[in-house]
Amino acid sequence: MDRAGFVVVANRLPVDRDEVGGWRRSPGGLVTALEPVMREADGAWVGWPGQAGGELDPFVFDGTQLVPVALSDEDVELYYEGMSNDTFWPLYHDVIAAPRYHRVWWDAYVRVNRRFAEAAAEVASEGATVWVQDYQLQLVPQMLREARPDLTIGYFHHIPFPAYGLFSQLPWRRQVLEGLLGADVIGFQRVADAGNFARAVRRQLRYVTRASGIHVPQPDGTTRVALAKAFPISIDTQSYIEMAERPDVQARAAEIRESLGNPRKILLGVDRLDYTKGIRHRLKAYGELLEDGRLSVEDVTLVQVASPSRERVAAYIQLRDEIELMVGRIDGDFDTMDHVAVRYLHQAYPREEMVALFLAADVMLVTALRDGMNLVAKEYVASRIDNRGVLVLSEFAGAADELGSALRINPHDIGGLKDAIMRAVEMPAAEQGRRMRVLRRRVREHDVAAWSRTFLATLEASRRWQGSRG
Repeated sequence: MDRAGFVVVANRLPVDRDEVGGWRRSPGGLVTALEPVMREADGAWVGWPGQAGGELDPFVFDGTQLVPVALSDEDVELYYEGMSNDTFWPLYHDVIAAPRYHRVWWDAYVRVNRRFAEAAAEVASEGATVWVQDYQLQLVPQMLREARPDLTIGYFHHIPFPAYGLFSQLPWRRQVLEGLLGADVIGFQRVADAGNFARAVRRQLRYVTRASGIHVPQPDGTTRVALAKAFPISIDTQSYIEMAERPDVQARAAEIRESLGNPRKILLGVDRLDYTKGIRHRLKAYGELLEDGRLSVEDVTLVQVASPSRERVAAYIQLRDEIELMVGRIDGDFDTMDHVAVRYLHQAYPREEMVALFLAADVMLVTALRDGMNLVAKEYVASRIDNRGVLVLSEFAGAADELGSALRINPHDIGGLKDAIMRAVEMPAAEQGRRMRVLRRRVREHDVAAWSRTFLATLEASRRWQGSRG
């Protein structure tokens, strides 16, 4: 195994198994953002291959060294489905669903985090930079620092970080904070998330915090400064623009409108099937608009794409049942022979089909109850090369901090959500254009490549500063 000067540590490798047992590149912004950096630095990526059981040797894919971390069926059940997605996920998303605290889950989480840390420590060259990704691996930074004090360590938290009153419920709160503070730079989606983290550190660990710097006492009596800052993630904007310009994608958008009976307006929701996304609130508001007579199925159709997610976790099984019951009731009450109220699609689609949907949709509904960022909002904006369309955006999504020209809503306020949908449906083309041009400028200037450059430049500056202090 070759040593690497730049190492990414993430729950998943950037590849999936293909139909013939080989590998193909995974879709996703993180993979796209880091590909140029990986190539320049002869980088390595440490992660789980996505299938339980079986040891895989490191291998090279598309110029990047991949270091698989094996997980057993029990690891997947306890570390991933349990601690990561039934404890941290609901706790960090403002307890929309109740988090569960099981010591056996925590023990598995520690064990698996150590396995990732050991794999990263083994592949990293002397003085390498290691970038750890997301809430499944919050203990890895400190484990890495103890094993390899020569490393420069970054961590990025892709989901929200909760207010202290919620975070303090966690029985292992000190261990998590200490784990994250092993990093030189801890990145968050929003300024508020970085602030929540710093407050938790002050309350729990009593460390001094100044601006974005957190003073972390070291075993030798010195102090190391870790930075906790916001670095809002984005998308590969240009790839969405290029796809939206393709004649076949534009033709597919026209086909979609035709297949829905050419309604005057198409509303669109695109989400993982998750309780954080506010899908029930969106359906309730839309159903009431039909009931009130403010919208009619002859004029307006809602397309809801809900890609499958965590299908073995009880809360997700229940959510799917509830949403499909709501869709059935709305369609039963309002469908006609020629028009459908809600076209519900419990499937994942390739990017070309999603861009065609974005082009076909007049209104994009992002009604998240809590979301670290919500890249779908940015994907919709990037795809609207005609400078038309309206983005209705929850103030509880990280994207709301950047996309100020969207129609902002509180998804818990069903009356306000209904009014926002009506305003979007009735918005004149000139106002759509003014708003969309501002949104598109923001998404073009702050793309995913700019995000990774900014984070890594901050990490490099931290490395130089720590070195000058030493």
